[in-house]
Amino acid sequence: MAPIPGSGLAKGLAVTLRTMTRKTVTEQYPDAQPELPPRTRGVIGLFEENCTVCMLCARECPDWCIYIDSHKETVPPAAPGGRERSRNVLDRFAIDFALCMYCGICIEVCPFDALFWSPEFEYAETDIHELTHERDKLREWMWTVPAPPALDPAAEEPKELAAARKAAEKLAAAQAASNAPQPPEPNAPQGGES
Repeated sequence: MAPIPGSGLAKGLAVTLRTMTRKTVTEQYPDAQPELPPRTRGVIGLFEENCTVCMLCARECPDWCIYIDSHKETVPPAAPGGRERSRNVLDRFAIDFALCMYCGICIEVCPFDALFWSPEFEYAETDIHELTHERDKLREWMWTVPAPPALDPAAEEPKELAAARKAAEKLAAAQAASNAPQPPEPNAPQGGES
């Protein structure tokens, strides 16, 4: 059967008419902020206190967009007679978001929870060279990181917590046993008897 001439035009107009009668879903972005999903990958925030300058994030980054500089400092001994220790001190932590592909590998490999996903997405610059953000800006973004979701109340307790609780209960039981008054032995002589 041959198509009726102009049927394609009629179908197109029908689609247009249906679309025109629906409520619009356009978000007026600059005036109204969008409702972002909880796991949005915006930018990377740095919690500087947790960073030990282990360089794992920079080594594992496939784009090599993380720049870290540090120096060693000598820390005095914690106790008298102890030896001095050396520790790394962070001088520079920068991420070049012009190179970053937002894979999240740096966040996952960080053993000290120093890097987090922030939902911030308004960091456009007019010059590509200004997309390298230093640690002060990364620190600002850290405070926009949402709190982790609440744990499932029906979930199994983590093994680490269970082991710690058992150890604490054993220690409390041992202390209670050592502090309890000891009854006298039955064969031991009492007071004035000889």
